[in-house]
Amino acid sequence: MRRHWSLFTTASRYALIGHARNRFAMLLVVVYIPLWIALAYVTIPDRPAPFRLRATGEVLTPPGNHLTQITGALNAVTLIAGFMMFAATFTGGAFDRRLAMAGYPRHHLVLAKLSALTLVCAAVAAYATAAAGFAWSPRQPLVLAAALFCAALTYGALGVVFGSVLRREVEGMFAILMISIIDVALQNPLSSSGSDSAVVRFLPSYGAVQASMSAAFSTAPVLQGLAVQLLWLLVAALAGFMVFRRRTRDALPPERKRRAPGRPVPGANADTPAHAPEPGAVAQRAGPN
Repeated sequence: MRRHWSLFTTASRYALIGHARNRFAMLLVVVYIPLWIALAYVTIPDRPAPFRLRATGEVLTPPGNHLTQITGALNAVTLIAGFMMFAATFTGGAFDRRLAMAGYPRHHLVLAKLSALTLVCAAVAAYATAAAGFAWSPRQPLVLAAALFCAALTYGALGVVFGSVLRREVEGMFAILMISIIDVALQNPLSSSGSDSAVVRFLPSYGAVQASMSAAFSTAPVLQGLAVQLLWLLVAALAGFMVFRRRTRDALPPERKRRAPGRPVPGANADTPAHAPEPGAVAQRAGPN
């Protein structure tokens, strides 16, 4: 048990260090979130913007600037979480592959990335909730934070998928940017007349949008919206795990995998070592470049 905990804490420490070194993402968290929310509050008119919330069937009439703040907070947390996990996966892919092939358990690597993602998303969601509620108080602030947290987790898992399958960094950044913009813009009643259309139910942040708007402007329960978002989160996390598992798979041929470590290699002379090096020795040479 102590060995498993040591492996997990070591991998988690490297994952958190990787996020901390992403200074541009840290700048986005500190500056972009409050700036975007403050600009929405100042520039958007405060006229009532009535719309029907599909999750509860209610007709809500919040001020337009308050509504834009909520959608802006959702857009900000999804972009930042997606960017951070894409950058961490894209830049650390070779290191993870070397660790896995050297014998480091892949489950510990996945759990470490998940723990780092959870901590990052929790901090970003809490910060965005505080920024959105600076000038006015949402009806259910804790539920709003939970909705932002689930949306950030979903896009963080998508960032892992894009970081594993895309070849160039600009491709992943553009994919996350466009998906988040289209996703949130189509559900914003101020920018889309079809925000209550049945099509929006298939968008990645649909559950989070429904839950966050209900939490901000109503006292109705939002369990349905959070449940839908958790389903999207599970699908994205499963896809990320499958892609990560495939990317860090053992590249040795099947016949070499079946060969016992102590069995002599056919055609080798007496001076050739008869066993493979220990995984720990290989892991010491698998550090980041």
